[in-house]
Amino acid sequence: MIITLVNRSKSLSDEDILTALRAINRQIKEDFEPYWSFGATLRLEGAVGKQANKATLPEMRGDAIIYLADKADVEGALGYHDANFRGIPYGFVFTELCKQLKESWTATLSHEALELIGDAQGNLLVQGPHPTDSHKQVFHWYEMCDAVQAETYEIDGVEVSNFVLPLYFTPGEQQGGRNDFLGRLTKGKGLRSFGVNPGGYIGFYNPQTCKHETYSAPDDKKAKERIKIKKAAQFGRGYVRKYGDATSTREDEHARALSSGKETQPIHGKSGAKGGRLISPGKKTQPRLVKAGGKGG
Repeated sequence: MIITLVNRSKSLSDEDILTALRAINRQIKEDFEPYWSFGATLRLEGAVGKQANKATLPEMRGDAIIYLADKADVEGALGYHDANFRGIPYGFVFTELCKQLKESWTATLSHEALELIGDAQGNLLVQGPHPTDSHKQVFHWYEMCDAVQAETYEIDGVEVSNFVLPLYFTPGEQQGGRNDFLGRLTKGKGLRSFGVNPGGYIGFYNPQTCKHETYSAPDDKKAKERIKIKKAAQFGRGYVRKYGDATSTREDEHARALSSGKETQPIHGKSGAKGGRLISPGKKTQPRLVKAGGKGG
């Protein structure tokens, strides 16, 4: 898998980005891939010209694309992507939003890249326990970094994101196993399966409420502030899950989420919610569920 990175930022030079890409490519190859057995390569392309050219596709050279820009204009960035690269998995990194979140743009880029590798379309779910009631089953988002998103480390002086490991998506704890790469302890304990570390959050589809929901520790002010900022900017893969209905293409789904700005209400009647996706009348959408501990569809 090749992920194209397009630099539309005015505050970062291509040289700045190339330094970050070298470190993140090392992270993917040396840290991520040995645990997950799949990976990708990030490659800087374009941008061609001062403005994005909607008439041609000179910037796209890979299997997925990440746009790096300054202003957090999700609607504008999505519009450009939809016009040019519809159907291609994508992600956004906005430097101004990174500053609001008080995190480095390189850690955010690492975060977006790893999650694009793990679930390119942002629609995989894994069955697991409800975060506050282990006797109830929900369908967790298959996200690589959200649960540990406040944790970072350095490669060649470049800050990159921590990430979860395959055992994170398994029920119970495996003796001698690791659930995240860094393995940092909180009050003497490591990250538990389907759990969350300080500053992080998790998302899941709740079949009882027929909604996508998020969870962070009740007293975790940092995590709640991050969620609040991302929601205000209408940013993130979770925003599309939470405010969409998963009945159309990723781009249409994203646009619908931006325009609605509110959680999708469950549909009642003959067509209801099945397996982590809301199904609208006249359409039968099969969920893509991932077996715990694996990537399969």
